[in-house]
Amino acid sequence: MVRLLLAACLVLAATFAGSTAQDKKDPPKKAAKIVIAEPKDVAKDADFAIQGEYAGEIPMSGEKVGIQVIAKGDGKFAVKAFKGGLPGDGADLKDTLTGTAETKDGKVIATMKKGNENSTATIGDGKFVVSVGGDKTIEFKKVERKSKTLGAKPPEGAVVLFGAPGDEKNWKNGKLMELSDGKFLTVSKTGNITSTEKFGAFKAHIEFRLAWMPNSGGQGRSNSGVYLQDRYELQVLDSFGLNGENNECGGFYTQHKPSVNMCYPPMAWQTYDIEFTPAQFADGKKTKNARATVYHNGVKIHDDVEFPKDGPGGKKEEATPGPFQFQDHGDPVVYRNVWVVPAK
Repeated sequence: MVRLLLAACLVLAATFAGSTAQDKKDPPKKAAKIVIAEPKDVAKDADFAIQGEYAGEIPMSGEKVGIQVIAKGDGKFAVKAFKGGLPGDGADLKDTLTGTAETKDGKVIATMKKGNENSTATIGDGKFVVSVGGDKTIEFKKVERKSKTLGAKPPEGAVVLFGAPGDEKNWKNGKLMELSDGKFLTVSKTGNITSTEKFGAFKAHIEFRLAWMPNSGGQGRSNSGVYLQDRYELQVLDSFGLNGENNECGGFYTQHKPSVNMCYPPMAWQTYDIEFTPAQFADGKKTKNARATVYHNGVKIHDDVEFPKDGPGGKKEEATPGPFQFQDHGDPVVYRNVWVVPAK
């Protein structure tokens, strides 16, 4: 019964009408790419109010369920549901269900199928409402999670790399993006930016915000990256609702995937808190690998992982300190509240 009710929390199938044949001389027009970094403009896209995280309980069992609704553009969505709650907050990552939803006649409709059982759900007004038979429904409410380290103040001895306008001078190619809620360090068509100061072992705090790019995908969806010592890339990407791979948000590119995908929806401020120990060398040869522990939005996603090599696009491993690099991938990702505490 619990499993059946869980199945009613997401889309398992959707039917899309349309022709299967295309005129070779008149191919369908590709939708214009949506790229929005301005908070006051993003609400103009109706899909923005639908995308996000929903949470609630199954009344009969009291079991928690978390649901993620991921915008794909043009009124279409992917849906992912977790038994136990949302990722990082009780979700059983091995017990998930996936599906799709679509906007029809002004309403976002999810059609569920589980065996011979059929039900529907509507998404809107901050609710994910599932029909489970007759006039019975289960309601899940939209939640907006915030990292417990968001806004963390630099402690005594910290090096502030970006705290306010003017600090862009601490970065080679450093530039600001002026938005309605402030001026932030940007990597939008700047070229990769690197800190003028270099570091060995450290603890760092970084806050970033991904742009709204619903009809982009893969590495083209609000892409950037944080390079530690300009050698190992901690990926920055809109990976909300994905599985969590080493080339997605929270992953060390090509080397380590996060233990849990803690990426929030785009346009929410997110945090990385990093503890880093550099590689050690003797007589020009590496004797110990570099290591890192990372918290994404306050949840540990890497626990003292080792780096057998430097990362693609990074500098060669050496015994010398290195700077931070924030990668420019052409997308309007912004950063704020960046500070580092060098190890004594």
